[in-house]
Amino acid sequence: MTELKKPKILNIQDIAQSKLFSIQSVDLEFSNGEKRVYERMRPAKREAVLIVPIIDDHLILIREYAVGIENYELGFPKGAVDPGEEPLDAAQRELKEEIGYGARQIIPLAKLTMSPSYFSSKMNILIANDLFNEKLEGDEPEPLQQVKWPIARMMELLDHPDFNEARNISALFYVERYLKNNAG
Repeated sequence: MTELKKPKILNIQDIAQSKLFSIQSVDLEFSNGEKRVYERMRPAKREAVLIVPIIDDHLILIREYAVGIENYELGFPKGAVDPGEEPLDAAQRELKEEIGYGARQIIPLAKLTMSPSYFSSKMNILIANDLFNEKLEGDEPEPLQQVKWPIARMMELLDHPDFNEARNISALFYVERYLKNNAG
C-alpha cells in the first residue's frame, strides 16, 4: 500500500466562537495539488470519559436530555476530564455525580477519537466494578434517571430505540469483549 502524504496546511483562521466552541477554517493543499477549505473545532488536549458501571450483574445506564437531537438518550455516564485531572479520577467523579456510586475498580478499555474530521478530542472508555454508594453534586440541570440493564441481555441494547449514540455503542462492544475475555 502506498504511504499517504499529509496535506499541507496553508492557513488556519478562527471563524466563530461560542462559550464552549471555537471553529476554525483550515486551508489545505493535498499532494495531488487539490486545494480545499475544511472547518473544524479548534484542537484541544482535553479528553473525556465514558464509564460502564456494573453492579449485581447489571449495567447502570442513565437517561439524559441531548439537545442536539432534542430528545432523551439512554447511555452510560460520561463527562469531560477537568484540567489537571487524570481520566481515572474524572471517571470516579462522574460516577459519583451522575449515578451516586464510586468504584473500587476502574479499568480502561479503549481511547477513541470522536468524529476526527471535526474534533481532536479523545474519549476514554472505562468499566467500573465493585461499586459503593457515594454521591457528589453534579452539573446536570435535572436528576438523571437510572436504568439497570441485565448483563445477560446487554446486546439487546442495540435494539433499544433510545440507545443510539455511537460512543455508547462502541463502549458496549468493548465491554462485551472484556467480559468474554475475563469470564471465569
